[in-house]
Amino acid sequence: MATTPPHLPQGTLFEAGPDPSAQDGAVQETAAAASRRRAAAEVLPVAPDPSWQALGQALPPRLYLGTSSWHFPGWRGLVWDGDYAENRLSRDGLAAYARHPLLRTVSLDRAFYRPLSASEYARCAAQVPPRFRFVVKAPSLVTDALVRAADGRGKAPNPAFLDPELALRQFVEPALQGLGERVGALVFQISPLPSPWLARLPELIARLGSLLAALPPLAPTAPDGVLAVEVRDAAFLSAEHAPLLAAALRGARARNAVTYGLGLHAKMPPIEDQLPLLRALWPGPLVCRWNLHRRHGAHGYDAARQLYEPFDALVDPDPDTRATLARVIAGTTAAGQPAYVTINNKAEGSAPLSVLALAEALAPRP
Repeated sequence: MATTPPHLPQGTLFEAGPDPSAQDGAVQETAAAASRRRAAAEVLPVAPDPSWQALGQALPPRLYLGTSSWHFPGWRGLVWDGDYAENRLSRDGLAAYARHPLLRTVSLDRAFYRPLSASEYARCAAQVPPRFRFVVKAPSLVTDALVRAADGRGKAPNPAFLDPELALRQFVEPALQGLGERVGALVFQISPLPSPWLARLPELIARLGSLLAALPPLAPTAPDGVLAVEVRDAAFLSAEHAPLLAAALRGARARNAVTYGLGLHAKMPPIEDQLPLLRALWPGPLVCRWNLHRRHGAHGYDAARQLYEPFDALVDPDPDTRATLARVIAGTTAAGQPAYVTINNKAEGSAPLSVLALAEALAPRP
């Protein structure tokens, strides 16, 4: 005769068990709650205007437009579909940014302040589609002639300035390992030089050419990869030094696509005065970082930020610069060359709206 197991009280065998339908409902409710939590944690992209999508489809396929970083809450309605804190956008906003139909690149400016690891680059690459390309600044460890204090003042000469081995180990290799085919332009922005170096520009240009020539080919990993040199001293563009810089950049083209990076910044002459150096390197790719409106002067980033925040409007439109840049882009892409153009909020007031205006200048809507 069967008996009740000793560990179960009499009657337990005859009590109703859990209702399966109630269990299913609990599971569904838990899944729905989890879905809501995921949605709440996700940074959502703005629903794109159909005209933006049409405009994006009309742009040259080798044109990569974008902004300098992406962590700006004021871009609600332009890039984000909601209010998000800056630190959250910095951490989680790139995937939403990359879904915008006009934003095909972004400048990783923070790499200038400290070298990024391959895993940090890989985290960025994992958030964007295969067609997306990154513009990355080389660390100041390599591109600044001075070691600087926290306030930006030079303290001492930098012994690692233009060191090819350090550039490879701290910049090029991690970027290639982490970003892979999504490497667009690797930018060596030479910080403003102290007067002793300005007096020895031919020597510096030769060192710069040697650094570029020593770097390995990008193409096996990053077929669209370009090396660009951007400067912050107009002396590089003088009649004496511009031919030397052009020759150094051409000499490094045996392994890689190498170009002069247009730095649209009040420290430098206007775009028209920088174009002769690009013509001396023709044919070649275009790399342009439009950083700061000229009205603010060479040290006007803080003034521009105070005037333009929250970066949701074109406060200081610069149609002349935009029109010239559009002509350069059109000529570059028509020749089958890639063009990487990133725009800062401090250029006109709102980087996404500057991108939209530039795209309209390239592919006017009906």
